[in-house]
Parts: sequence; structure tokens; C-alpha cells
Amino acid sequence: MFGKLFLLTLVLLAFTTPMMAADGGMVITGAFSMAIASGLCALGQGKAIAGVAEGIARNPGAGAVIRGFGLLGLIFIESLALYTLVIIFVKG
Repeated sequence: MFGKLFLLTLVLLAFTTPMMAADGGMVITGAFSMAIASGLCALGQGKAIAGVAEGIARNPGAGAVIRGFGLLGLIFIESLALYTLVIIFVKG
């Protein structure tokens, strides 16, 4: 009797361990995807600010218009990182 119960416990533990490990993989995947999205958004924002600064330096008279479009571009770039964060929370 004890041997059967022990064997049943071992079999159940063998099947529950991979299921428990699947949750950890989802956390790691979410962390990596957020890191990639944030890093690429930061690179995009840096390029956008460099372009805005260069545009204002070339044509100071259009500085207000360029600044407005640059700000709009930064908002769109940042929204990509926020969409990634929302997707991670929905999947998790």
C-alpha cells in the first residue's frame, strides 16, 4: 500500500513540475520582450530628437512646427513600449 502511494506521489510530482515551470518561462519571456521594446524605443527616441535638433538648427524659423511634429513622433514611439507592456499584462 505504501509503495503504491509513494509511486503515485512521484508520478504526480513529475507531471506538476513542468506545469509549474511553464509560468516561469512566461515571466522571463515578458521581461525580455519589454527590455527589447524599451531599448528599441529609446533608440528611436534618440534618433527622433537628433532629427528635430538638426531640423531646428537648419531652419530656426520653423522651430515651433518641427518641435510639434517631433513631440508627436515621440508620443507615437513611446506608445509602442506601452502597447508591449499591456500585451505582457494581458498574456500573463
